[in-house]
Amino acid sequence: MIGYYIHHHGRGHLSRAVAIARALELPVTGLSSLPRPAEWAGDWLALPTDEGHAALDPDAHGELHWAPLGHAGLRSRMARIAEWIDRQQPRALVVDVSVEVGLLARLHGVPVVTIAMPGRRTDRAHVLGYAISSAVIGAWPPAATGMGGGLPPLDERLHAVGAISRFAPAEPRAPAPPAGPRRAVVLGGAGGDSFTSEAIGRASAATPGWDWLHLGAHGTWVDDPWGALLAADVVITHAGESAIAEVAAARRPAIVIPQPRPHDEQRSAAEVLAGPDWPALVLPEWPADGWPALLESASQLDARGWQAWNDGHGAERAAAVILAASRVRSAA
Repeated sequence: MIGYYIHHHGRGHLSRAVAIARALELPVTGLSSLPRPAEWAGDWLALPTDEGHAALDPDAHGELHWAPLGHAGLRSRMARIAEWIDRQQPRALVVDVSVEVGLLARLHGVPVVTIAMPGRRTDRAHVLGYAISSAVIGAWPPAATGMGGGLPPLDERLHAVGAISRFAPAEPRAPAPPAGPRRAVVLGGAGGDSFTSEAIGRASAATPGWDWLHLGAHGTWVDDPWGALLAADVVITHAGESAIAEVAAARRPAIVIPQPRPHDEQRSAAEVLAGPDWPALVLPEWPADGWPALLESASQLDARGWQAWNDGHGAERAAAVILAASRVRSAA
């Protein structure tokens, strides 16, 4: 049996976990303070939250990310994970993402597979978390070398498996001439973004040949944006890994606007996406004007280039890495 720790911020960690769990040959137990999703097939260990009040020395003098002294929620959370490890004896624990949970599992003699995140992650806590991992998975293609540019050297333990999406990739299609109003889909996220209704309204008013649809926390939230993505002529999105994976699966040209995140996560991803290999225009912020030209330029990109980013087999390759790490068992 495999354990899978799922961070509770945003929705990208959860959607990635669901895709990887489906591809694994072993039973998978989810560990999270998020509610169990309906599509999760295995067991689910509900964890207490570790948030809620002022924190004392939360980073352990710079050695960790979140381990505040005297925090009852953190204590209960870690105790519940430790008790579960002792009772279930998992073959490996996938961590997406928490250095502290990874350390807890490794101190119990459980192989740890860490899901890496883009960004500048050379702080002591990240270096420690990667160092104790049996394997590290990057959900980006090997050609996107800058996505893991902030990772410490990991030799053969780092596996770039390709993007991981909830959706099977669509058939690639070349740009087509417009027939009636075209569709611009704004794909916001649960983690917050600068895609306000006012800004989108101004962009819509300036582009009369386009219909705009705003999905996300500040627009219309939908759990399944797949149909809207397939119908889009251009997708305007943040640079979160799951959002890019789903745009790539839909094979739609994109305008990518990275949002502020710790460790420059989205800015680092956007730097890679600005390269010539990917069908995306990358902007530093939401532009106040110029939308007719931007949408026209983006619509002419050949979105078949997303094939190299998301070929639909990232979850399977991640599962293979996890299974390999799980074969290391104690003799006791």
